[in-house]
Amino acid sequence: TVNSIGDFTCECSNGVTSTGAPAVCETDECAAMPSPCGADQTCTDPDKASNKLHDFECACNSDMSIKKVDGPATCDKDECSSNPCGMGQTCNDPVQSVNSIGDFTCECSNGVKSTGAAATCETDECAAMPSPCGADQTCTDPNKASDKLHDFECACNSDMSIKKVDGPATCDKDECSSNPCGMGQTCNDPVQSVNSIGDFTCECSNGVKATGAAATCETDECAAMPPPCGADQTCTDPDKASDKLHDFECACNSDMSIKKVDGPATCDKDECSSNPCGMG
Repeated sequence: TVNSIGDFTCECSNGVTSTGAPAVCETDECAAMPSPCGADQTCTDPDKASNKLHDFECACNSDMSIKKVDGPATCDKDECSSNPCGMGQTCNDPVQSVNSIGDFTCECSNGVKSTGAAATCETDECAAMPSPCGADQTCTDPNKASDKLHDFECACNSDMSIKKVDGPATCDKDECSSNPCGMGQTCNDPVQSVNSIGDFTCECSNGVKATGAAATCETDECAAMPPPCGADQTCTDPDKASDKLHDFECACNSDMSIKKVDGPATCDKDECSSNPCGMG
């Protein structure tokens, strides 16, 4: 039309227009907020001055050779493939996707987990209270730093060669086999089981008992009141320290050769037999 010089328009494919001159169509797509690339990725827009959209490029910072145009790159691999967890641990990399490097988990058999590194699975099982071993036993956990549970060892202090893994050792033997009681006493070791060393009993025939040692079974029978011997007799109990009862001895004071065990002696004789009276 009349006098319309310079009223032409230039329009970009993205809708930007300019009148009387070429349009500047594109801005830097990488300057958008949030970034069109994933975190830990570098965004590059090679054609800022051109009329080209969706040509920005995302490159993984962890590996710049991994790139994608017009969207975030897929930077993560299956991190479990390099076996980053400790022996006996389960590795899980649930999402091999955008920017998920270091999201693998290591899980112990006891449920302890760690993300991005091998887990420290076990504490010292011997530190538990009460001790997992019996009294008078030594607990050792040889694999505190590993992912191994129930591997603690109990050793008997009385004999360190007697051991058991994952539970108390059976340390006691039949202590009566060495005949620890006095002669004539009955030995009884009722429980040959965990930590029952010294629990044997010695029993006298009169019912006196002792635990862990020979019993002192008898008192001095001659000390009884009234005395077990007759008057004018001497009482002797030769086996006070033994397990023997009714072994006291009564001897006549008038003739010490006349004796009786476990009761008064008969000391009197027929004194007339010696004719102590005068003639007639």
